[in-house]
Amino acid sequence: MPPGKQASQSEAPAPMAAGVALQQMRRLVRLSRLAVWTAIGAGPIALGVAVTSSPTIVEAATPTKPTAVRTAADPAGYAPLFVSAWLRSSADDAMSAQARLAQSMAPTVDLPDPAGNAQSRLQSVAAVRSAQRGAGEWAVTVAAQYADGRVRYFVVPVATDASGNSFTVTGAPGVVAGPARAEVAKSPYGVAVPHGGDLSSAVGEFLGAYLTGAGEVDRYLAPGVTLSPVSPAPYTAVTVQQVLAVERAAAAEQVPADGTTVRVCAQVEARDDAGRWPLAYEIELKARSGRWEVAALESGTVRNGGRS
Repeated sequence: MPPGKQASQSEAPAPMAAGVALQQMRRLVRLSRLAVWTAIGAGPIALGVAVTSSPTIVEAATPTKPTAVRTAADPAGYAPLFVSAWLRSSADDAMSAQARLAQSMAPTVDLPDPAGNAQSRLQSVAAVRSAQRGAGEWAVTVAAQYADGRVRYFVVPVATDASGNSFTVTGAPGVVAGPARAEVAKSPYGVAVPHGGDLSSAVGEFLGAYLTGAGEVDRYLAPGVTLSPVSPAPYTAVTVQQVLAVERAAAAEQVPADGTTVRVCAQVEARDDAGRWPLAYEIELKARSGRWEVAALESGTVRNGGRS
C-alpha cells in the first residue's frame, strides 16, 4: 500500500471520532427538546419532570490563587545614618552617642581615630546609589560633604533579613570615586517665547501669585485644575528671565484657538530678604477665550486635571 494512503488511513480515526461525538451531542439535544415539548403537551407535572431530568453540562472554574509579591527592601536610607555616626565617632571615645550608634548598626566594624581638628567638620551625608549584590546583600554608595566643600564617597555593605525590616552593616566603609557626570539629552524646549508677550505675562503673573501671595492663584488656572500656593509665601518678588517652549504656538503674537496646549520652561528670579534665587518651572498652558491658562505645573501640588 502506498505510504501516502497509509498516512491518510492512520489519520482518519481522529476526525471520524470527532464527527461521531458531534452527532451524539446533536442527537442528545434533539431528544431533550422532544422531551420538553412532549411534557408540555402532557401537562405541568410532566414538564417539571422533563426539565429536571434534562442533561446539564457544568464547566468547573479553575480557582485563581493570589500571587504574593515581595519587594526587596532597599537600605539606601540606613547606610547614610551609619556613615554619619561613624565619621563623627572616635575610637578614643567609644561611649559617645555617635560611637554607640555606629557600633549598634555595625557591631563588627572598628571606629575611626581622627587626629584632633585635622579633618574638616562633617556637614551632610546622603545616599547616591544602591545596588543589590545578592539575596539580602546590598552595596550603598554614600556621599559625605564637609564644611570646607570637600566631598568623599563611601560604599557601605548592608545585609537585610528576609522580611526587609532589619538591617546590619556587615563591613567597614570603603572610599570610592564619585559617580561620573551623565550625558544629558537635548532639551525639548527649543522655541523662544517673546518677553512681555501674552504667554510670558501669564506665566509671570501666575508664578507671582504662586510664590509671593500677590493675588489669587485660581484666576490663572484652567477649568478643573486646583492648585494651592506656597504657604507661607517664600519670596517677595518674582521676575521672569526667559521662557522656552516645546511647541511653536507658544511664540505666536496672538493667543491661538481655544484648546491649544503648549509646554514651557520658565526661568525666573525670586527675591527675598536673604538674596536672589534662580528658579525654573515646567508649566503646561492651554488657550481659552483669548488668554493663556495654567493646565499643569511640574513643580507643586496639582489636582483634578493637572499633574505634579
